[in-house]
Amino acid sequence: MWRQFFSPVFCLILTLLTLNELNAQDSQLQTQLKLEQALQKKAEYHRLTKGQQDGYRIKIHFGLDRDAAEAIQSKFSSRFTEYNTYKDYQQPNFVVLVGDFKTKLEAYESLKKIQTEFPTSFIVKGKIIVK
Repeated sequence: MWRQFFSPVFCLILTLLTLNELNAQDSQLQTQLKLEQALQKKAEYHRLTKGQQDGYRIKIHFGLDRDAAEAIQSKFSSRFTEYNTYKDYQQPNFVVLVGDFKTKLEAYESLKKIQTEFPTSFIVKGKIIVK
C-alpha cells in the first residue's frame, strides 16, 4: 500500500524538480541575452558619442593671448600630472580646461587642490572623455 501511494508522489516531486531546473536554466539564458544586448547598446552609444558624455571640467585660464594659454597649460601639466589638460578656442578667448569629472563633487574636490596654485579656476559643465 505504501508503494502505491509513494510511487505517484515520488514521480510528481521528480517532475516538479525537473521543471524547476529547466525554468532556472531558461532564466539564466534570458539574463545572458539581456546582458549581451545591454553591452551592444553601450558599445553603439559609445561609438555614436565618440566616447564623450556630460560631465565637468575645471577652467584654469581664459584670455586673448594664445601664448599665455599655452604657458598656463604647460605650468599646470608640470605641477598636476594626474589631470588631462585641454586647450580650446572659444571666440575670442583661448581657454585651458583640466580634468574629466563625472560628478560635480569629484570636480569640486579637485578644484580645492588646484586653487592653491590657480586661484581663479572654477568648475564648468561640458562634454568629457569617458575612460
